[in-house]
Amino acid sequence: MFKRPYLKLFIPTVIAVMVAACSSSPSGSLSSSAANAPQDKSVTLLFNVQSSSIDPHTDVNYTAVRAGVGETLIKVNKDLKLEAWLAKKWNSKDGQHWTFNIRPGVKFHSGKPVDAVAVKASLERAQKLNPSVKNALHIRDIQANGQILKVTTDRPFPEFASELVHPNTAVIDTSSTDALPSGTGPFKAASFRAGSELNLERNDQYWNGEVKLKQAKFVFNEDANARQLAFQAKDVDIVYRPPIESLDLLKADSTVKVDSLPSLRTHQLIYNMNNINLKKAAVRKAFDHLINRDEIANGIMSGQGTPAQGPFLSDFPFSPAYAMKKFDLSAARDSFKQAGYSVQDGKVKAPDGQALHLTLLTYQSRAELPLISQLIQANAKELGITIDIRQVDNIDEYLAAHQDWDLATYSSITAPRGDASYYLNAAYMPEGALNYGHVHVPELEAIITKLNTTVNEEQRSKLALKAVSMIDQETLQSFLVHPNNVVAYRNYVHNWVTSQSEYYLLTQDLDVD
Repeated sequence: MFKRPYLKLFIPTVIAVMVAACSSSPSGSLSSSAANAPQDKSVTLLFNVQSSSIDPHTDVNYTAVRAGVGETLIKVNKDLKLEAWLAKKWNSKDGQHWTFNIRPGVKFHSGKPVDAVAVKASLERAQKLNPSVKNALHIRDIQANGQILKVTTDRPFPEFASELVHPNTAVIDTSSTDALPSGTGPFKAASFRAGSELNLERNDQYWNGEVKLKQAKFVFNEDANARQLAFQAKDVDIVYRPPIESLDLLKADSTVKVDSLPSLRTHQLIYNMNNINLKKAAVRKAFDHLINRDEIANGIMSGQGTPAQGPFLSDFPFSPAYAMKKFDLSAARDSFKQAGYSVQDGKVKAPDGQALHLTLLTYQSRAELPLISQLIQANAKELGITIDIRQVDNIDEYLAAHQDWDLATYSSITAPRGDASYYLNAAYMPEGALNYGHVHVPELEAIITKLNTTVNEEQRSKLALKAVSMIDQETLQSFLVHPNNVVAYRNYVHNWVTSQSEYYLLTQDLDVD
């Protein structure tokens, strides 16, 4: 029986936690905003992932959009439907030739008006600086005239409009010489310290009406215990993803509100297909049997998550009826045998007679991932498999730049627009931004390519279902848990919305007493 050594990670020394909390806390609490004059209202949000940049075109943490600095042509609403934002309306008759009417009267923070020429320049910059944006948009040509933007994709691409929801396509003034991005949102970036904090000021000329807060602060700290201490000390007003074990304490506090709702995020185990062992589907299946999803959801995550059978929530039409995945050491041994490995006294040996020794990457901004890694490590040890766990600071940068790993725990929003195509393209196509494991399955790529050019929704769902079923059959990744999105905030904070997409945090409506 696994004795949960991972729980020790929740008990850092008091000194270490206090230092972490102090190092990331604002220079002077903004929580006193409730007592300030209305025109001086302010709020501080403590986020769980550090950002080294707030350039919306390159920042993988989407800070500019989350902090209300940048906006995209199109946004996604609470029902995961597309809605107009900087584009007042859009249309396409064939899925390849698109016309966007840019909303009149919008100005960048620099004061420059937002027209089609400015949007064209911003999209071109995003494609130039970020290959993932270029690969996702498939733009062949852009024409700009007044407030009319015309885009031609390199092939019929029905989901093109939904790709413009992505925060990396946020529209900024490319002619601005300011050090900080000049967006169109309700807040202007006043100052930024990489990995520490972003200070914001109200955009008094915001195109969409009144912005209730005069100032806001977006603070970063990856240590969940430090975030909790900062919130308890009232140094911050809103804390994103407090430690799960603190939820009962938070809920018992009458001055605190806690939101916990199913997210569109999925925690997963990525396999590096460059590893000779992990290239074998039966070996990947064996590792899948080593995952105790119930223990992850109910033990590590204290019920704040749902065991994942695949990349998407079960109620999506492109989620198949999975055979229930269970933790089973015996089934894991059988899968290794099918792959040509020997099992002696319950221990697995590779065909060359050597025991398996793998490196697993994880990161602490999602506190449960190191604990999940320890659980997998302990279960693998039962089969004589050694897993070395290494914690890295920026998981996306590390996975993209290095190959000295075999497994990685990772978390991504798989269906931010309620459609399967974003994740399928990002994780399984050769140029996909999330294809860190170098997955290359030509049959799967052909299905995704066909999906990309299919307009009919019913046919799209069938193709997506076929692709997801193949991912499951080949165990191209192991999907662990769908975590709840948990946010705690003081009861004087009003109009906070905990969204499934996680894209829009500091909004014009956010207010305090």
